[in-house]
Amino acid sequence: MSEGKKEAKKGEEKPRVILGRPSNSLRMGIVGMPNVGKSTLFNILTKLNVPAENFPFCTIEPNEARVSVPDERYDWLTEFWKPASKVPAVLQITDIAGLIKGASQGEGLGNAFLSHIRAVDGIYHVTRVFEDTEVTHVEGSIDPVRDLEIIQEELILKDIEFVAKQKEKLEGELRHSKDKKKLTELEVLGRVEAALNERKPIRFIDWKAQDIEFLNTLQLLTAKPAVYLINMSEKDYIRKGNKFLPKLKAWVDAHGGEPMVPFCGALEAKLVSLGEEEGKKYLEEIKTQSAIPKIIKTGYHALDLIHFFTCGEDEVKCWTIRKFTKAPQAAGVIHTDFEKGFICAEVMKYEDFKELKSEGAVRAAGKLKQQGKTYDVVDGDIIFFKANTSGLKK
Repeated sequence: MSEGKKEAKKGEEKPRVILGRPSNSLRMGIVGMPNVGKSTLFNILTKLNVPAENFPFCTIEPNEARVSVPDERYDWLTEFWKPASKVPAVLQITDIAGLIKGASQGEGLGNAFLSHIRAVDGIYHVTRVFEDTEVTHVEGSIDPVRDLEIIQEELILKDIEFVAKQKEKLEGELRHSKDKKKLTELEVLGRVEAALNERKPIRFIDWKAQDIEFLNTLQLLTAKPAVYLINMSEKDYIRKGNKFLPKLKAWVDAHGGEPMVPFCGALEAKLVSLGEEEGKKYLEEIKTQSAIPKIIKTGYHALDLIHFFTCGEDEVKCWTIRKFTKAPQAAGVIHTDFEKGFICAEVMKYEDFKELKSEGAVRAAGKLKQQGKTYDVVDGDIIFFKANTSGLKK
């Protein structure tokens, strides 16, 4: 769902609003059928000992953790400044137990798990393409497109049920009062219901700007952005091939074209067990790379998250915000008084600072810019905010 204060020009990216939580607490949830590698992935991402035994529903309550977002710019800045404190950007991740066919009707432990999905802001869809007779599949065979279709159908069915209840509630309220706002909301719910009945996730519908705020309050499952994670065997991952990949790519392209990231859970687990140095050597031997940095960064950006830097000898810190955040609101992430008393933002591009090595040199080159209240902060900006806080109430 997209919203813009101005009509976007053709081909121009428009903001998507994700309401509810502050940007630094938005969460990605790991979702998939049982035994496709969800908890194994979570263990790898977080280095936490979450159960990952070979049987359905081993994960009962959702496990949550925070994982650092890889960023070469942050690494360079911390190496340059050698600060006393280093604070990277983080992504919150929730591990959610497996969904099966009929989950929307309570099959397995479906209703509880679907409520856990409602609580996150984006979804890592994990599907499996590796064959292993020792790792059972709840459907009895490996068919990743079927698995994705089952999950999408369950999310749609749960949204249909939720929207029907919301419509019934609004219709009851409108019998007593023809509230204009509620009439508009009922009309929007009718369009949502029609889209869902056509099996269209609502995040792919071109909604009007005035509908967006109401739709995001519903926390509909099919409104959440998705990243598709394809769990492969080590052999297939190294050679970058598997018979299911073309079919998966075609399915994903036909269903919104969201990011698709192949990975190998077995390989990633092996790298963790080997340790950092031995893991690097092993990757060099097999001439491949870990997919974990890409998985984390893709999930972070799927939530429309970016970060800016504040830098110095005391601290190098990433401050997480949403795309299209204006300078005063970015200042408010550091301290609310900075937003209230905002004067301007002094902005350097990371690339300019890396080249010239000091704020003075960037300023002398005319590349340090003073930006006002209408400035959209850009990913990787290095910012010093000026604010008048003397007259603010304590």
